[in-house]
Amino acid sequence: MTTGTPTSPYTRRRPSRLRRYLPLGLAAWLVLEIWLLTLVAGAAGGLTVFLLLVAGSVAGSVVIKRAGRRAFRNLNEALREGGSPARGGGNGLMMLGGLLLIIPGLLSDAAGLLLLLPPVQKAVSRLAENALERGLRKAAPGTLGDAFQQVRMHRPDGRVVQGEVITTDDPSHAPQEPRPPLTR
Repeated sequence: MTTGTPTSPYTRRRPSRLRRYLPLGLAAWLVLEIWLLTLVAGAAGGLTVFLLLVAGSVAGSVVIKRAGRRAFRNLNEALREGGSPARGGGNGLMMLGGLLLIIPGLLSDAAGLLLLLPPVQKAVSRLAENALERGLRKAAPGTLGDAFQQVRMHRPDGRVVQGEVITTDDPSHAPQEPRPPLTR
C-alpha cells in the first residue's frame, strides 16, 4: 500500500547558502591575501614579508600547543573531581586563532591575533551560541519522538511507504538464542 505522492529519484534539492557562497568567499579571501602580500612586499621588501609569515606560523603553533595543554589540564581536573568539564574557557577560539596564524597571509594573521584577545573571544562565543540556538529552534519544531513517527522508507521504485515500529513484550516473539551484534 502506498501513501503520499510518488517521488522521483531525480529530484534535485536547492543548495544551501553556505554551499553556494563559501567557495566565492574563499576565492575572494585568497585574492585579497595575495594582493595584500604583494602590496606589503613592494613597500617593505620580500624578506620582511617572509619573516612575518614564518613568525605567524611559529606563533600559531605555540598558541595551539598552549591551548591544547590548557584544555587537557582542565579535562584532567574535572575528571579528578568527578564532574564534567566546564565550558571551553576559550580554548576552541584560541586554537582557531592559532590555526589562522599558521595559515600564510596577513589577513588571516590579523584575524588570528584578534581571536586571541579575551573580549573578542567573549563576543564571538556569544554570537556563535546565539546563532546555534536560533538554528536549533528553527530546525527542531517537534520532539525526537515526532521525528521517529515521521520515518519513511524509500523503495527502489520511488514509492514512499510511511511506517511505524511496534514492539511487544510478548515472550513468544523473542529469539531463542542471542544474536551476534550487527557490526562489521
